[in-house]
Amino acid sequence: MKYKTDIEIARAAKKLPIQEIGAKLGIGAEHLLPYGHDKAKIGQEFIESVQGNPDGKLILVTAINPTPAGEGKTTTTVGLGDGLNRIGRKAAICIREASLGPCFGMKGGAAGGGHAQVVPMEDMNLHFTGDFHAITAAHNLLAAMIDNHIYWGNKLGIDERRVSWKRVLDMNDRALRDIVTSLGGVANGFPRQTGFDITVASEVMAILCLARNLDDLQKRLGDIIVAYRRDRSPIYCRDLKADGAMTVLLKDAMQPNLVQTLENNPAFVHGGPFANIAHGCNSVTATTTALKLADYVVTEAGFGADLGAEKFMNIKCRKAGIAPDVVVLVATVRAMKMNGGVAKADLDAENVAAVAEGCPNLSRHISNLKSFGVPVVVAINHFVTDTEAEIEVIRESAAAEGAEAFLCRHWELGSEGAADLAERVAEIADSGAAQFAPLYRDDLPLFEKIETIAKRIYHADEVLADKKIRDQLRQWEGAGYGHLPICMAKTQYSFSTDPNLRGAPVGHSVPIREVRLSAGAGFVVVICGQIMTMPGLPSHPAAEGIHLNELGQIEGLF
Repeated sequence: MKYKTDIEIARAAKKLPIQEIGAKLGIGAEHLLPYGHDKAKIGQEFIESVQGNPDGKLILVTAINPTPAGEGKTTTTVGLGDGLNRIGRKAAICIREASLGPCFGMKGGAAGGGHAQVVPMEDMNLHFTGDFHAITAAHNLLAAMIDNHIYWGNKLGIDERRVSWKRVLDMNDRALRDIVTSLGGVANGFPRQTGFDITVASEVMAILCLARNLDDLQKRLGDIIVAYRRDRSPIYCRDLKADGAMTVLLKDAMQPNLVQTLENNPAFVHGGPFANIAHGCNSVTATTTALKLADYVVTEAGFGADLGAEKFMNIKCRKAGIAPDVVVLVATVRAMKMNGGVAKADLDAENVAAVAEGCPNLSRHISNLKSFGVPVVVAINHFVTDTEAEIEVIRESAAAEGAEAFLCRHWELGSEGAADLAERVAEIADSGAAQFAPLYRDDLPLFEKIETIAKRIYHADEVLADKKIRDQLRQWEGAGYGHLPICMAKTQYSFSTDPNLRGAPVGHSVPIREVRLSAGAGFVVVICGQIMTMPGLPSHPAAEGIHLNELGQIEGLF
């Protein structure tokens, strides 16, 4: 049987006008700012007007450690949302926006797949409503104002050796990781060493995703520490008077985007931090607004549960005052085989033993998630090459950890293929069984928070950090930042910091390379192993195959 491609399915979609999608959630047309006919932003006035509504149930979708075989976390998020609507529940989904870096690099699109997609797919994976461009511009405006302030006399006494604010670009470009600016003479300023991060790793992105409203946004932007004086006292964004102009650039980007699934159900798509180098969750504004409008909200957290879900629980829930009612953990037979040592080229052949070898990765994620006090359900995202014997191994592995596993065929069948999962997830969410608690207390010292994550989530033996890093953490504690949560930056491919170490490794160490204070976002970034905050392109980037066909349609993006 020949299946249609994702893009063929998306192009055949019967989309409704975005006003009709808004009406399903009680959003009047006057509260929508349309971007064409099929996407719109939701007005801040409307968002404020629904804050007195009761909250719906919150469902988090996460996954095992990603592999080249694919797991389908976003696809499952969309399929479950459609499945809940199919069984008569009023549901919305909340996902992140796509970064251009992975789209033109190696990951491809980020709008689901098969018959469980969000549309318009091409728009979402490219410029969408311009949010990422606004974030990039706001971030780089601050960078320009720092160098400009130094050029015009440096009244704030910025130590040029201690400017911590880099520039950003929403593209993978390793050549920009470490650069020297202001070469060419006096007229171009004072030369200094700096670099670029990818836009999704920007503190401005994190702030937009965690801010409640425009006032909160401007306050958080003002709290950004951009540099230090010679006496090590901090220079804030507000000291440069940049926070107001940055807020103006982000005014529209702050409003959540509303689109639809293939089955014409509402989807909020807003914010896009990566979970391996940032907190990896969609915006607080989108999630909390959806909870006021729908009875069930299905949201995702990036990459594996050791990254995205951990940060969802310890950062987003802590900051937003929300808690998941149930967690859905996505796994595939193919990914279990890869964790069991099978090469990608050999995944189509039945290999029950390899599935069993890979299941410790699944088991650890289940155990980790349950330690937050939240019920866990496993969604086995079905591939046509899966056999019943292989599927049964995953069911048994989940059952051994006290979790039910459901075979899901939403890629092929849409909501029909996720109906059983939806029924059980709704039942658990309604039961009130969740007793959510974050992993660590606010008052725990910063290094002990890092150790807690490394030992309880990654199952590491130790955290390796030199005296300079430990002293820096203590200095931040002394400056009043000791209560902040931790945002770990490490490879997404393993529980360890070695991307080649699959399964459920033990006895490993977590080396810390760098720590960064994101005072505006409200967390401390801990960079581990060899992870980069500006990715590079692969040897054959996806961009090589992206083009317009004779009909003017985009080919090769998905």
